[in-house]
Parts: sequence; structure tokens; C-alpha cells
Amino acid sequence: MRYPKFLPEKGTIGFVAPSFGCATEPYYTAFLNAQKKFQKMGYGLDLGPNCYEAKGIGISNTPQACGKELTDYYCSVDNDILISCGGGEMMCETMNFVDFEKIKSAAPKWYMGYSDNTNFTFLLSTICDTAAVYGPCAGTFGMEPWHESLFDTMEVLTGKRTKLHSYPFWEKDDLKDEGNPYVPYNTTEPLNLVLYTGAENPDAVVTMEGRLVGGCVDCLVNLLGTQFDYVNQFNEKYKEDGIIWFLECCDLNVMGIRRAMWQMKNAGWFQHVKGFLIGRPCCIGEEMMGLDHYHAVTDILKDFEVPIIMDMDIGHRPPMMPLVCGSMAEVCVKGNDVTIDMKYI
Repeated sequence: MRYPKFLPEKGTIGFVAPSFGCATEPYYTAFLNAQKKFQKMGYGLDLGPNCYEAKGIGISNTPQACGKELTDYYCSVDNDILISCGGGEMMCETMNFVDFEKIKSAAPKWYMGYSDNTNFTFLLSTICDTAAVYGPCAGTFGMEPWHESLFDTMEVLTGKRTKLHSYPFWEKDDLKDEGNPYVPYNTTEPLNLVLYTGAENPDAVVTMEGRLVGGCVDCLVNLLGTQFDYVNQFNEKYKEDGIIWFLECCDLNVMGIRRAMWQMKNAGWFQHVKGFLIGRPCCIGEEMMGLDHYHAVTDILKDFEVPIIMDMDIGHRPPMMPLVCGSMAEVCVKGNDVTIDMKYI
């Protein structure tokens, strides 16, 4: 696994928009404030041509223009890391115009984003054998004040932190809108981890070790079976390490989640799995025909007889732990607290 150099002091942060750009409110104003905050921290900025565009269908520009921007800025020496402007809907189409051979031959660079950005963070690890950060997009850093998770994210990008921890509260209702672009996370709900271990003692300490890989399930199932699906090769390469899958959902309802888990399982994606880290889905708390989001996952994955940790700080229900896709990790759950110690080996 290739690991990029960390963001240096007074380094340059590059911004690209292979999915949505920051063209509308509240994202436009939040992104401007994020830039100001980064500049006050001493960082230079390098904005791609699509950062403020809204010409595309579900992405900032045409797939060709988005793919070119992403390839050019990843391979550029004018920035040290890349942060995606945002998520979106059709970043999968961008991938047809990303030059993966050029990226594989370039020096590795940290790329960070989540949701639709799974299309690149996941493929960097599985195709290019290069680590990436599944973490907040650019506009999130415009909030006032920063949530603790954003400080943790910057410490991951600068190489000051490798051990992450869960956060005590999460956001159920987002208060950010056109009139409130700087509003911080509305963390009103207490963390309540749900564990499926097969152990009789619910207070037992749960540990697992393996290579982290995953992202947004909505995107992952679209990649499955395409020319971009290198998961079985990845699993074979790292079978001695074992795999820890981190997964979270956006638009999928509970039935969609169950179908996706079934699809990935039957495609052989979960070979050599050591455990599952499941983020809070957008449909948390919903039920359909007697199915909730817990059974949507566990009924399908229980056959692997590995720990399944649910309602974690991953993805669309913030805050989110900035996970390094491709890294080796030691995960420990004790009571209602989880730590993830990532090793870059």
C-alpha cells in the first residue's frame, strides 16, 4: 500500500470537484469561509477549474472535464493534498475519464472526500494500491466553530494523529441552510453503539485487526462488476492481513441496504473479512415491513461470524471519523466507546 506524504506546514491544499461543485448556497459561502480558515492556518490554496461550476448532471461539469481536473490536480506538483468540494450523484461517470495509469505512476497524494467521492477513495486503494481519506468535504470546514472531528481530520492529514475515537453526540437534524452557512453540527443525539458479536457477554471488549476499506454503499454497489471492480484482487493481495469493511448509506432505504449487502456478499467482496464498521444511515430509525436498518445488515452478514459494529461515526450522519482507506487498523470497542488505531504499513 502506498501512503502519501502528509500536508506540511505552510503547504498547499488543492480543491477539486469531480462530483458537485460549490456553486449554490449554503455550500458556496461555506467553502469561501473554509478557504479563509485554511489561509489563516498558513496554507496555500490551489483551486481546480470546476470548484464553482454547476454545468453537469449530478456533478460539477461534464464527466470529461471532471475526470481531466481530477487527474491533472492529482498529478500536479502545485498542491500537496486534495480535498473534494462535495458529494453528488454521478461521480461514477467521472471515473471513465480518470487516467488511473497516470495516477498509479504519479507520486501518491492524499485525497479526501466522502459519499459520492467513494468512487475515487475506494478505487485509489483497490486499483492504485494508494491510501485515501474517507472524510469531510471542503465546505464542512467553513463551519463556526469547528467540531472536534474536523481538528482530528486535519491531524490525520498532517500526520499528527493515527488513533481515532468516537464522539459522544451526533447530528440527527441538520440546521445548515442558505441563511445559516456557518452553523456547526447540531449534535443532540447521544452515541449508542450497537454490537453484534455472537458473544453472550454484552460488556465484553471487542477487538479486530485488518486492512480498512469501504465507503458509501450506494456508490460501491454501482462499481461492483464493472471494469473498476478490483476488489477480489485486493482481497487476495491482503488476505494475510484480513479486511475490515467500513460501510455507510445515503439514499438507500432499509430494503435497499439489505439488497446491497446481499449483492456484495454474493459477489465475494467479503472474503477474508475480520469485521464490519457500519455508519449511521440516513434512514436511521425507519422501518419497512418489519425490517429496520440493523437487521438489514446483520441478517445478511452474520454468517461471517465476525464483529459487526453499528451506528458508528462514519458518513452521512455527522460527526465522522476520518478513516484512511487502505490502512491497517486495530479496532477496539469497550462499552459505548470505539477507538481505531491506524497503521501505515
